[in-house]
Amino acid sequence: MNIRHGLAFAIVAALAACSNEAPPADTAAAPAPPAETAPAAAPAPAADPIDAILAGAHRSDENKARDPYRHPKETLAFFGITPNMTVIEITPGGGAWYTEILAPYLRESGKLIAATWDTSAADAPAYYARNNETLKAKLAADPALYDRVELRSFDTKAPKFGESNSADAVVTFRNVHNWTGSGVDGAYFQAFFDALKPGGVLGVVEHRANPGTTLEQTKESGYLTEDYVIGLATAAGFVLEEKSEVNANPKDTKDHPEGVWTLPPSFALKEVDREKYAAIGESDRMTLRFRKPSELGDGEAPAEAAAQPATGG
Repeated sequence: MNIRHGLAFAIVAALAACSNEAPPADTAAAPAPPAETAPAAAPAPAADPIDAILAGAHRSDENKARDPYRHPKETLAFFGITPNMTVIEITPGGGAWYTEILAPYLRESGKLIAATWDTSAADAPAYYARNNETLKAKLAADPALYDRVELRSFDTKAPKFGESNSADAVVTFRNVHNWTGSGVDGAYFQAFFDALKPGGVLGVVEHRANPGTTLEQTKESGYLTEDYVIGLATAAGFVLEEKSEVNANPKDTKDHPEGVWTLPPSFALKEVDREKYAAIGESDRMTLRFRKPSELGDGEAPAEAAAQPATGG
């Protein structure tokens, strides 16, 4: 009780003690306590910018139709991609399916680097140049979304994706089987490790073979076993942090005449059994999140390289 309230109470008490008269009948009743007010409604959760990007007019209906198979919102959330990151996307190709999501998402606070093939080698496949030009044209056509994307070419036989310890995340979507077929998959994962900051994330989505599938079988089918991909990453120094089934497809039997390319969107058999393969949908895929150990200092190599990846299972 403060002094002002204490003094008022003392005066009232003294007056009551000195008075022998009953209080007047018409003394007003004490005021009722104020009615309780309802608690303020909780503010509505902030809209996720990914939702607006996925619904954006810059995405074609054809690309939007792939969302139920590729789960971009859930996949990027699983990888921990946030708008303030520096992210390297490996070979987005001419379609730039994930680029059209990542570029606007990272534009204001982060940075997207699109790693593209160096086409200067005499033996570079012709589709490298075609896809690179298609990508450049796509980015140039919509500068409001893509003007801050950096195109960074790399040597496919000795890949390097920028300065060491410079990126927060590296992401690759359905690419690893190509590197395995060319015999350079280990070099790619080592280059990812080098480009990432300590504590950085490597996110991998890849067509998934059944356990026990041999390496030769995977080269023909385009599907790789999880053990093989995990082995590539751990051999480079990464730690497997978590797996996700967000891109799993139990309908995919993985025994198609033209391997993974039998399924949409490739439809390698053209009109042959097209409805059958359309009903299966896109391939069953592993979704893996790896971490570069945070205790490594700048330029420091992993303490001991892990064994080379297993050839199957």
